[in-house]
Amino acid sequence: MAKPTKSSARTVDVADSYAVRLMQHLVVPTFVIDPRRRVVIWNRACERLTGVAASEVIGTTKHWQAFYETRRPCLADIVALDRPEQLPEYYSEYAARGHNGLGFSAENWCVMPKLGNQLYLAIDAGPIHDEAGHLIAVVETLRDLTDQKRAEMALKELATKDGLTGLSNRRSFDQMLLTEWARAQRTQKPMALLFVDVDHFKLFNDRHGHQTGDECLRAVAGVVSRHAVRPLDLASRYGGEEFALILPEMNCDDACAVAEEIRTAVMSLRVAHGAEGAGHHVTLSVGVASHIPTEADGNPDRLLGAADEALYAAKRLGRNRVICAERVLAEFADLGREPVPGRMARKSA
Repeated sequence: MAKPTKSSARTVDVADSYAVRLMQHLVVPTFVIDPRRRVVIWNRACERLTGVAASEVIGTTKHWQAFYETRRPCLADIVALDRPEQLPEYYSEYAARGHNGLGFSAENWCVMPKLGNQLYLAIDAGPIHDEAGHLIAVVETLRDLTDQKRAEMALKELATKDGLTGLSNRRSFDQMLLTEWARAQRTQKPMALLFVDVDHFKLFNDRHGHQTGDECLRAVAGVVSRHAVRPLDLASRYGGEEFALILPEMNCDDACAVAEEIRTAVMSLRVAHGAEGAGHHVTLSVGVASHIPTEADGNPDRLLGAADEALYAAKRLGRNRVICAERVLAEFADLGREPVPGRMARKSA
């Protein structure tokens, strides 16, 4: 093979120099690492995006410090190492475009330590090979999608939140109930459900007006929400003056304790009621059910029905109390009354 002439070598040097200058002035934030994952280019747009000067990272493997507080690979590193299996470990959204020069795409939140704020970045990283197929560099480009992501999150929140109380809405409740029911079936752990109803709320609205009624519901919602303390607990507005609380991996006794805390906390608010037959202050009735679903339990209707019956038993027995579905018959027997079916049983009758 003929050796390259001085003229051709000089042409390559000029082309390389031109490519570097061009990359430095690109409006797209871009950096390049070599096969040993050392930064060889950190363009001006990348400096503006990260707040990190090129002089701080050129020749080092510290480019991760521009995006994260603890050491972890950037997308370019994963390309350089050819480890697509690591993508789900580090990125919420990702795509492996294949090998042989196609690289990876990903999106995630970056903490941006130098800037002191979080950015949601869309990232593309692709390898550059020489004529023999050896890796000579990896180019990573970045796009700031923070505004779009926050708008998307806001729209999603609007679709899942109750406008009056800020709790999850009925749609979110239904979805979470099915998800947690399926998980309880797999793990064979109990799942508890609370139905919380404001006593004599129609009388409250008639006496104080709907605006004050809305304020009352927001106050009750705040109490219910404060008792959804674990990551998978869900507080929602079930409809009207009724709230629901999903409590995964909780038995009936513990769920009743939570329900009693909610009931007493609302009494402590001392929201004036005063309508005839309603008492001086707003109170709650709470129905509680807990169940370990089996293979035969195809859906959570049994849990819903039990919590519903417990709530209506609490209403029938005088309101302002917590009733557990497991003890409904005993509560009625103590008072010498016949139990009545809840809403769901009545609808199916």
